[in-house]
Amino acid sequence: MLTDLIIKNFAIIENLHTTFNSGFNVLTGETGAGKSIIVDAVNLLLGGRARGEIIRTGEEEASVEAIFDLTAVPHLRTKLTDAGLDDSSELLVRRMISRSGKNRIFMNGSPVSLAQLREFVSGLVNIYGQHEHQNLQRSETHLQLLDFFAGLEKPLQVYRSAFTAYQTLKNELNNLNLAERERRQRLDMLSFQQQELLNAQLQPGEDDELEQERALLRHAGKLTAATASGYEHLYAGQDAVCEKIAVVAGQLEALESIDPHLGSLAKSLQTNLYSLEDIAVELREYAEKLEFEPQRQQQVEDRLALLSALKMKYAPTISALLEYLDQITLELGDLSDIEGRRERLQQQLQDQNELLLAAGQDLSSQREKAGIELSAKVEQELADLAMARANFVIRFFALDEPAQDGLERGEFYLAANPGEQAQPLAKIASGGELSRIMLALKRSIPEGDGIRTLIFDEVDAGIGGEAATTVGEKISRLGKDFQVLCVTHLPQVAAFADHHYRVAKEEKNGRTTTSLLLLDTEARIAEMARMLSGSQVGSQTFVHARELIESSRALVVD
Repeated sequence: MLTDLIIKNFAIIENLHTTFNSGFNVLTGETGAGKSIIVDAVNLLLGGRARGEIIRTGEEEASVEAIFDLTAVPHLRTKLTDAGLDDSSELLVRRMISRSGKNRIFMNGSPVSLAQLREFVSGLVNIYGQHEHQNLQRSETHLQLLDFFAGLEKPLQVYRSAFTAYQTLKNELNNLNLAERERRQRLDMLSFQQQELLNAQLQPGEDDELEQERALLRHAGKLTAATASGYEHLYAGQDAVCEKIAVVAGQLEALESIDPHLGSLAKSLQTNLYSLEDIAVELREYAEKLEFEPQRQQQVEDRLALLSALKMKYAPTISALLEYLDQITLELGDLSDIEGRRERLQQQLQDQNELLLAAGQDLSSQREKAGIELSAKVEQELADLAMARANFVIRFFALDEPAQDGLERGEFYLAANPGEQAQPLAKIASGGELSRIMLALKRSIPEGDGIRTLIFDEVDAGIGGEAATTVGEKISRLGKDFQVLCVTHLPQVAAFADHHYRVAKEEKNGRTTTSLLLLDTEARIAEMARMLSGSQVGSQTFVHARELIESSRALVVD
């Protein structure tokens, strides 16, 4: 919710800092005190147009700041984190307007664009009145509200899944219908690559084996010399190690009758002798088979060079080269069988189109039924809001092609008075009517657009008496689930507020400035008395004001 609002040098406001609460907050004050200016300042934070004339006379820069508590909107915190705009539970938004035209916008201290401001803040606050950031004036939101009212999440998801599958097949078919020249060029290139890889007769792990063989071939002389010499010293040569050990073992064995321990040592020597003899035999065999083959060495070098060239061209390892060969073989099959694949895709697309139309028609049918129910409910709410004979309806217009959200678009239409032809709501409704219609919609679809802070401006325009009391009661009940700010001239509306703010204009040092004050109980009664009687406030007016507040509270007690 909106917790703090700070306005500096904006129109007649010099310096204003206000803390708002949850529930129903009402703003009252005499005509011209600056109530609508405060709403205009909030609208600026939603991405409204910035004009140099709103800067206070004599100043070079105006600024508007707001702090939002994001505890209830974790998805927005995630978006802010992903955008590098902090991950705290609060969002600080600041917009600065300069006469020089160097306007700046900050979110949590980081500069952002106007588009980013609108993206992040538009889901936090909605202003109902004559403002450009009024969701009701954007027809694309009307169908969303109807779907939420009717609980069409499941059929909408079924349709969207069918639409996604349809679009995927359509894109595949479009990609398949590339220019024939491009297809043939691709076919020639892949055929060359396939043949080159097939000719290489790649074997998994052969590069490692070849590297090892190359090392052996390069050092064949050293290896032969070392192993042959080892065989000679261990076994075959004069005074070989094995011969000497055998002599020692025989001598010790002969002395076993004198000292049995020497017999044990003789056996250990004999065992080690057998091991040395085995090693000597292996060295001899290694030396015999290891021959220097210049031709084989060249073959290994050539093979490794070929593998290296293929790796540089296509993939870094032999396993990756083999995978790439599989991929291009499949693609070659597709390109070679393009007509067959085209026919298959066309059939799949036709089948998916039938599924899509069936899901879309089911969704459309449920929307038409829900549209009648929503119209009746909104008209019932409007009847309580001094629009008893208004005709509210949602009209559907078939699209030329299926779209992401269905086979049609929907738009709210209104005939405010009998005998009038219903017209698009965004074009004909006044600010007061828009506020009341949105109030009726919020009452009919409480969670419709997911926005938690609602600002009503001009909601009481052209009404009074019992209708004003009804407006106040309905807004008050909204305040139990949403944060509501309402600018009003009517005491019947203000009496229902949980928190009452007075907007006052005063002159200081020859300059006019606006202030906003949260009223305590007695100050609120005095403000209500002023609203009831104007400048002629008597003791009985105070009694009436107190009674009006108490009776209003009693109406909304659950």
